[in-house]
Amino acid sequence: MDILAFSDTGLLPLTTGRRQPSVSIETHGCKLNQADSNVLAREFAQAGFRIVANDEPSDVYVVNSCTVTHVADRKARHSLRAARRRNPGATIVATGCYAQRASGELRGLDEVDIVAGNTAKPVLVRQVLERMGGATQPCAVGDDLDLAFSPRAVRTRAMVKIQEGCDQVCAYCIVPKVRGRERSIPSADIVAEIRRNLARGHKEIVLTGTQLGSYGFDLDGETLAGLLRRILRESRVRRLRLSSLQPQDIDSELLALWADPRLCPHFHLPLQSGSNSVLRRMRRRYTAECYADAVARIRAAIPVVSITADVIVGFPGEEDADFEASYALCESLAFADMHVFPYSVRPGTSAAHYDGAADSRTKAARVARMLSLAKTQFTAFRRAARGQVRPVLWEESRAEGETARWYGLTDNYLRATVSSPRNLANFIAPARLGELSDDGTISAEIVRPTA
Repeated sequence: MDILAFSDTGLLPLTTGRRQPSVSIETHGCKLNQADSNVLAREFAQAGFRIVANDEPSDVYVVNSCTVTHVADRKARHSLRAARRRNPGATIVATGCYAQRASGELRGLDEVDIVAGNTAKPVLVRQVLERMGGATQPCAVGDDLDLAFSPRAVRTRAMVKIQEGCDQVCAYCIVPKVRGRERSIPSADIVAEIRRNLARGHKEIVLTGTQLGSYGFDLDGETLAGLLRRILRESRVRRLRLSSLQPQDIDSELLALWADPRLCPHFHLPLQSGSNSVLRRMRRRYTAECYADAVARIRAAIPVVSITADVIVGFPGEEDADFEASYALCESLAFADMHVFPYSVRPGTSAAHYDGAADSRTKAARVARMLSLAKTQFTAFRRAARGQVRPVLWEESRAEGETARWYGLTDNYLRATVSSPRNLANFIAPARLGELSDDGTISAEIVRPTA
């Protein structure tokens, strides 16, 4: 059995002839996929692999794909082909949502050796080992290997999955088919995973899932609010962030928890449309009025909050009046940022059979208008933050003469930057926010020592 030791590139086996194989994992799409990739990385490491960056040569290259739009599919195919060019002799693996939705399509690519959808992720490492002839030595140190990832792989924020799947079956969305029915992870397991990430040095935990607000419906006595209380009570997490909520999830019990400053004042609430008729065709479970009320309740409870949204433009049946209703609602709500998507047909969804999709010219014009509004609101929100003191988690730097230019995120999800000769990596430091730059970052001045 190999004896394991630390090096400047992570945990390496002290062997007498057997080379430790390497694996690289490229993640596309949502934070839930990022959480899955973290689990895969740990499982590969425990099986004896060395985790390397995407641009390094590797024996195994995994693309954890998204399939929310046709653009996501194209990106996955491009990454798989590029991986083969960079690593001609590697085992190339396609996993994730695209692999779940269209496994036959991916198996038809010459570049791909293994196709494993989301349901096969728990046995993916075993599949790779079987293909390689079991050429690695399993690690004997168990959870201690959580400390062994290369410094390049360590992040300031850790994605932790609390539930998966969706029972809502929106007309445009492929997620229920690629992620399955809703199922929650027991809170004790979540707290244990958070503690592991904190032990690795992560300062921020991001709770991910497909429908966070549904958490616990399939567990005895568990709710999202109860889970948050338990995490705050039973862990030393410095910052806790939720990846996304639905407007119908917002209630007074949940909002009251934000009295604890460790909960980040940032809410991502997918809107998709501000037209009630379009929302009905989409099979969303709220109205434009309900959405606006949820935003108002959040802002009343958390004054410094930032709220971001997703908007789909050009959904089948969206008339000019529907788009104008969406535009007017978005304008009135003054989001901190919006993600604007032109409607993309997804095979296997009911909307793929709808008539009345906007033509490409109309769709492009509507997208351009909505993006222009998003840019205006993005700028206005950040300029309004000038002079505020916010805690910033500093993440990365670039050389700038004898000092360094550091970049990080405030608790309410604003990108800040500061020039400092000190090593700020993975520290939280309160900073006074200044001017907005053309690249979307806000200049900052650290006002108290790091912690």
